[in-house]
Amino acid sequence: MLNAISTKYLQEYTAATLSAAGADAGVGMFNLTPPMETKLRQAIMLSDAFLGMISLLPVQQIKGQVVDVGNDGLSTGRGDGERFSVEVGQSGNTYELVKTDSGAHILWETMTQWANSGSKGQWLKMMQSAIARRFALDMLRIGFNGTSVAAVTKPKDNPLGEDVNKGWLTIVKEKKGTQVLAKANLDATGKSADSYKNLDSLVQDLINTTIAPEHRQDPDLVVLVGSELVAAEQHRLLESAETPTEHKAAQSLAKTIAGKTAYTPPFFKPTSIWVTNVKNLQILTQEGTQWRRQKNDEDTLRYKQNHIRMEGYAVGNLNKFAAIENVTVVEPAEAEAAA
Repeated sequence: MLNAISTKYLQEYTAATLSAAGADAGVGMFNLTPPMETKLRQAIMLSDAFLGMISLLPVQQIKGQVVDVGNDGLSTGRGDGERFSVEVGQSGNTYELVKTDSGAHILWETMTQWANSGSKGQWLKMMQSAIARRFALDMLRIGFNGTSVAAVTKPKDNPLGEDVNKGWLTIVKEKKGTQVLAKANLDATGKSADSYKNLDSLVQDLINTTIAPEHRQDPDLVVLVGSELVAAEQHRLLESAETPTEHKAAQSLAKTIAGKTAYTPPFFKPTSIWVTNVKNLQILTQEGTQWRRQKNDEDTLRYKQNHIRMEGYAVGNLNKFAAIENVTVVEPAEAEAAA
């Protein structure tokens, strides 16, 4: 149950939320104004380090042409009888937004426990982490794993939001499937056919064969790598390391691969590898469609909050994206058997 302290904190919290949105006191559902949309976007970007790197962009229409916010590639030259100019974006690279509803609730007794265990500032931080940050992290879950848009989603069957929206990999596969390879093998012995000895050679080959030539040397290219692949490669390097320098190289693997900065983002598939620039990954929200709902429900003894909006995913430059869906680490015994 709520006690006097948690009741006071909750009243102040809900009132402050309404005031910041310019909504009337006591209103349960309210539309976010443009300044509030900007503040929410900034809060989302601050809630997780990787979210702060990707592109969270407002758009006017539910369907439209994706714009490459990276502005990469050659845009200088001489035209034949006309001014030289290149198109920003790629023809046919379109986006489509769908209704997206994030909802969560916190039990009264949970809020009271938080109120009793710390200061008001700590209580607010827990509330924001429990709801706002949870909504924000869902954006990454769906972005990395989304495959479809279901009329009614089934979170038990799709715990990473696979049926909420089409994520970045699915979008690239549908629009330019040549940028995504189905599989590859990682074999430190080099005995397996068509395999790579290490992640450096695998990623460099992926760049050389799949990233468009004009982008292969772009300084902002990074590697997104699954946790299982990093663990397997670090284990191999540490097992064979004989000098302090080799130990240091093994420990720094999670930071650089093939000379590119490497990241292992939350909810990224453990056996996948992507090469792109982080701003190339976009989450688009239609302006004016963001609504918030908050309710302290006396019947169910819980505080509820929803964030409703039209939202979708896009990849700004399809030519500057390359991926391998599933990299298999070949064990030494398997390599011997295959030899």
